[in-house]
Amino acid sequence: MSPQAFHDACMALPAATMTVQWGDDHVYKVGGKMFAVAGPGAGKGGYSFKASDLAFEVMTENGMARPAPYLARAKWVWFESLDDHEDAEVADWLKTAHALVAAKLTKAARRDLGLL
Repeated sequence: MSPQAFHDACMALPAATMTVQWGDDHVYKVGGKMFAVAGPGAGKGGYSFKASDLAFEVMTENGMARPAPYLARAKWVWFESLDDHEDAEVADWLKTAHALVAAKLTKAARRDLGLL
């Protein structure tokens, strides 16, 4: 998956927004909460996103990904590159990350964002 495809997949998710933070990191959010990060320079610094408990264990134990710095306890994974991964596979991971974060928003926030 290319940096542009990562951006497109994130922005295709309902109520997704992107801000530039921490220098040049592209931070993707739903309801003001992060679900994915590409940076810096949209890909040169790797990619991180929220994973389910099971996916976190599988991805980090088999060496596919590493626990994300500063966010590992929240079950975030980090990839140096996504070049070797199919777009559909990564888009599915991002959809899951988005859903996990959106599920933690209040019911009112989800309703306001059109997620209910």
